Order: sequence, then C-alpha cells, then structure tokens
Amino acid sequence: METSDSTQHETVHLTALLESILFVASGPVSTGRLAKALETTPAVVQNLLDSLADEYTTRGLRLQWTGNDVQLTTAPESSDVIERFLGLELTTRLSQAALEVLAIIAYMQPITRPQIDQIRGVNSDGSLRTLLSKGLIEEVGRMETPGRPILYGSTPEFLQHFGLTSVAELPELEEVVDEEEDEEE
Repeated sequence: METSDSTQHETVHLTALLESILFVASGPVSTGRLAKALETTPAVVQNLLDSLADEYTTRGLRLQWTGNDVQLTTAPESSDVIERFLGLELTTRLSQAALEVLAIIAYMQPITRPQIDQIRGVNSDGSLRTLLSKGLIEEVGRMETPGRPILYGSTPEFLQHFGLTSVAELPELEEVVDEEEDEEE
C-alpha cells in the first residue's frame, strides 16, 4: 500500500510542479523541456498533461497544443469576461475578406499569397497585413521556387482566439460546405 500511496503522492507533486512551470512559461513549451525540468521522462510528462487536460475541461483553463509544444491558456468561453475585466474592447472585427484569407491559410497551410489570391480571385495583400498585425498568421518559411514566395501559417494566437487546441480540430471542409448548403435551402 505504501508504494501506491508514495507513487500517487509523487504524481500529485509532479503535476503541481508541471502546472507551475506552464503558468510561468511565456509561451509553448516542449514535453522534452518539461521532462528535463521535472527530471522525468517525456512519457510521464505526457500522462500528466493528459490528466491536467481532463481536469481543465470543467475549469477556466485549457492546455493548448502547437505541434509537440504545450501552453496553459484560459478557456475560450471565458473570453468575454476576461476582456471586460481587463478593459479590452474589441475595437475591430475581422472583415469578410480577412476571414476568407484566414480560413484558406488555416486549412491549406503553409500557403503563399499568390496561391491565396488564386483561390479567392482577388488580391489579398490588405487582409494578409491585417492578419499579420493581429498575430493570427505568421511567416513560416519560403517556397523553394523562383522568387521564393513567403509561406504563411496560423499561430498559437489563432488557435486561442478560436478556442482550438490544434488545427486538427477545425471542421472538415465537407462539413462546412454541407452546412452552408443547408442554410441556403
């Protein structure tokens, strides 16, 4: 019995330390880095993170994943109250054009401006500047073709803004098209 009590106490202790690290981290942290700081294995850290994620489903915090990196964030459903508390006014909403560009990038990343323009049929420079300034997209590299056009991708801020933990949570494109067709009927 003492061994399981000792193991349970160690798990509770490691979970508390992990939560503390995530709280003070300025951005996403790899499970390897967390394991090194906690002097344990990445597999143990992953199990602790899974437990924390389950605990957080009914609380005001969430774990947000960016690839293999994780970050502690507030729950998306708390955003209105947090904005009010912090005195943040949403001074600008995204235009329809910016939302179109953002959706194209989210689903097709990494993608270049000429590719976005081809899909939309219009120039997307203004929308790209807006999305870059709001931190919803970022330059993720350059294409290995003549002119080396910039490749764009979504950011952790994009995920947080839309209450996602990863782009894998975006609805399938067929689902979105089906919903739009249902609304039109």
